[in-house]
Amino acid sequence: MNKGKIFDIDAVWQAIPKLFKMIPTTVEITLVSMIIGLVLGLLFAVIKMKKIPVLYQMLLVFVSFIRGTPIIVQLYITYTGIPLFLKYLNATYDTNWNVNSVPAMLFVLVTYSFNEAAYQSETIRSALQSVDKGQIEAAESLGMTYPQVFRRIILPEASVVATLPLANALMGLLKGTSVAFVAGVVEMTAQVKIIAGSNFRYFETYLAVAILYWAMNILIEFLVYLLENKLEIKDPRGRGTGLFGRKEVRSDV
Repeated sequence: MNKGKIFDIDAVWQAIPKLFKMIPTTVEITLVSMIIGLVLGLLFAVIKMKKIPVLYQMLLVFVSFIRGTPIIVQLYITYTGIPLFLKYLNATYDTNWNVNSVPAMLFVLVTYSFNEAAYQSETIRSALQSVDKGQIEAAESLGMTYPQVFRRIILPEASVVATLPLANALMGLLKGTSVAFVAGVVEMTAQVKIIAGSNFRYFETYLAVAILYWAMNILIEFLVYLLENKLEIKDPRGRGTGLFGRKEVRSDV
């Protein structure tokens, strides 16, 4: 690495392997938070659709707060709030929680999971409500129970509608993990700061991490493309419109 160069391409290639080692941490935050967020989002969507008293009003305030504040602020609140809550439990109920032993990853997963749940609850609710009520009534008239209708009719069709928005959310979540370092978790962006602080090649090092984030999002786009084709519903004439607007036409038409 030549320190005399204004731009050193070697610094980019040397940084990539070091950053590559942190990909598992970034992926762990992304996938765990997305899975928990989807489960909570489905629960929140049901509460909104059913307008369950008290829970519905509390959920409206919670979602408004999450959507109205930056994720980095939410991380700071979680990072300082969980230890404060444990201290309260120790003082009030004479428990013995070790405030200093809370893993940094817990703060991150809690923050990102609830953040995703707040946003995805609206996506899931919209997808569930987009299913034609006539199909639901027809299935019920055939003697299907609601769980059967949900599994065979509602969920498959809602999945098609929700796939693209949820994929975009996954890509956004992956990029959003770049601020997890404020809670003490060393992921790719935190590792960038460490590497750049040692070689003083800030532009090259940040370029390296940008390339990795870009490559990971391209992979997600490809997986979504495969999933889109898997979930695609075709009409009787042999034509089907995918989530990205592509159409398939039978050769014999």
